[in-house]
Amino acid sequence: MFTPTRCALLPLAALALSLLAGCATAPAPKAAPSPATTTQSPPKLVVFLVVDGLPMRQVLGYRDQLQPDGFRRFLDRGLWFSDAHYGHGYTVTAAGHSVMLSGAYPQRSGIIGNEWRDRDSGEPQYCTADPAHVYIGNTTEPLAGTSPKNYRVETVGDVLRTGQSVSKVIGISGKDRGAILPAGHKGVAYMYMGSSGQFASSTYYMARHPAWVEAFNAAKPADAFFGKTWAPRLPGYDCPFVADPKASSCAYARSAPDGQAWQANSGNGNKLPATVGAGMDGPGPRFYGNLLPTPFGDELTLAFARAAIEGEQLGADAHADILSVSLSSHDYVNHAFGPESRLSHDHMLHLDAHLQAFFQYLDARVGRGNYVAMLTADHGFVDTPEWAQSQGRDAGRANPTQLIGFINKGLGERFGAGQWVSNVSGSGLIFNNKLMAERGVQPDAVYAAAAELAVQLPGIEAAFTPAQLRSTDTQTPYLAQMRKSWHPELSAPLQIITRAGWIPSSRIGGTTHGSPHAYDTHVPILAWGPAWFGQGQVSQRVEVADIAPTLAQILGVPAPAQAQGRPLPRPAQP
Repeated sequence: MFTPTRCALLPLAALALSLLAGCATAPAPKAAPSPATTTQSPPKLVVFLVVDGLPMRQVLGYRDQLQPDGFRRFLDRGLWFSDAHYGHGYTVTAAGHSVMLSGAYPQRSGIIGNEWRDRDSGEPQYCTADPAHVYIGNTTEPLAGTSPKNYRVETVGDVLRTGQSVSKVIGISGKDRGAILPAGHKGVAYMYMGSSGQFASSTYYMARHPAWVEAFNAAKPADAFFGKTWAPRLPGYDCPFVADPKASSCAYARSAPDGQAWQANSGNGNKLPATVGAGMDGPGPRFYGNLLPTPFGDELTLAFARAAIEGEQLGADAHADILSVSLSSHDYVNHAFGPESRLSHDHMLHLDAHLQAFFQYLDARVGRGNYVAMLTADHGFVDTPEWAQSQGRDAGRANPTQLIGFINKGLGERFGAGQWVSNVSGSGLIFNNKLMAERGVQPDAVYAAAAELAVQLPGIEAAFTPAQLRSTDTQTPYLAQMRKSWHPELSAPLQIITRAGWIPSSRIGGTTHGSPHAYDTHVPILAWGPAWFGQGQVSQRVEVADIAPTLAQILGVPAPAQAQGRPLPRPAQP
């Protein structure tokens, strides 16, 4: 919870629920849920889309401004779930991507966060790190994500390829974890290299890139965005914010204007229009990194996805293939500016247009009746605390350093002076095992005392000990969610939850995610492929863990062995 992400940009972001409540158009007719099985033969291609850091409230909040064939393909002519959530509590990128196509929560998969620390040595660990492998043709930094070695479960793609090795499974993303985890153990992952503007795989998958990847990179498509300007898609970008969107006809009145003091500089400033590469002599590592927090990052990723479809001939024969594309840009935008921001609002509209173009490409290339598409997100986002405060809500920043200092002081008074809490790890705190052994103190007593101290600080909602996480208690709020995030061999002993509206941060500006609160767990699950999914809105609560058994059912293969979800309810097939 308290560890900054490995992203090149600072974590930040959010969007006000109250602002969006009146913005959505009338919902699609509700589908009658059923456990539907299908006699339809499997699709030739499953296109699995992830929009990193997209709360469901943004999809519905801007529905009236979306293109007819982007997100609205799902909302108007597909199947969508209005109450879809993650069931685990530490809602971060790697954990979310690990659940989607495995159906297994971090308690089983071992992907407890983006990064964490070894509980004994304190050494940093990274979710997809594997020092035995390196990026092909690109620099590999320490702890870079190069393989699914740490992923302890199988995915739908793994099951598919186990029974049908000719099927292809490819994962693509702007982030290593967004590509590697959905690709599973038997697929192939390609990730964006922020230092070169290329997409690269690692030696876990192959010794060298296939010709189509070499050709894509040789064309230097990232360079084509140098000097391009991210400009608003709709008029009226500078209109004032209005708390009730119905009170203004301005397209952007429902989102917070640019240039707020709490909005971080993503590398391209914090106002539109923004020119990527401004002040630079030409494309280089800083420029390539700055592409990601713009709509151009999505455009480039989808261009590589098209190249993969053509280069690998995905969906071209009778053997089903899976293509996972995780679009990272929205997460960077929301971290820096907040999902309540006008920049996030406009980015959503650009993303929607890119999706429309991609779907139309798929229709022409693969054929509308030959593929299914599903879209979800790895987590939601909380509103920037300063923005929430300006709207009269309880919000703030809980400083992790102060938390550790306060707990150590209290533990020192009880057990004797010492650095009892040694560090932050993932969603919790790790302790000085050597000190506890030397003093002859039972760890459970230290954990319990630390939990009592933690909740005395502003912004801390709860602290759970191993005894609670191993218990069968189903009544304590948030405990069941954190239990699904807690791996007994890897996770920190004391799991910390911030209060709703609060984030763990010592910085001024930006926002994040990672809590069990609804703004972080409520994400889209959208599906299109009428022959397999039907059409309509399902309002019953479902979980992202349900996606894996659903896709397995559609592909006619067993669900992944460790899956904890169940097939999504779908309308009865005609």
